[in-house]
Amino acid sequence: MAAKHRLEAQRAWVDMRDWVVKRRERTRHLIELGGLVAKAGLVELTGDDRTLLYGAFLELADTLKGETREQVMVLWRRRGGREFKREAEARQQQKPGMSGTK
Repeated sequence: MAAKHRLEAQRAWVDMRDWVVKRRERTRHLIELGGLVAKAGLVELTGDDRTLLYGAFLELADTLKGETREQVMVLWRRRGGREFKREAEARQQQKPGMSGTK
């Protein structure tokens, strides 16, 4: 009986039907977006208030629909890029045996 369940689970894992692949890709994408919410500290800053977060996201969307869309996107992209780079450098320095210089 246990072997049958393992076989079914294995088949489900390797299921490559188009809709399954797309569902997995969408799930991964949503998890990554949620990770960005957490990474930005929004969960703690809002007390995990989903209504507040949703309102903030709607405000963000309104900003991106406005006349300053391109300028705002450039600024936000730069800030995000700088933060990703800073975090990557911090991780690199934490690795054992790494001096932080090249």
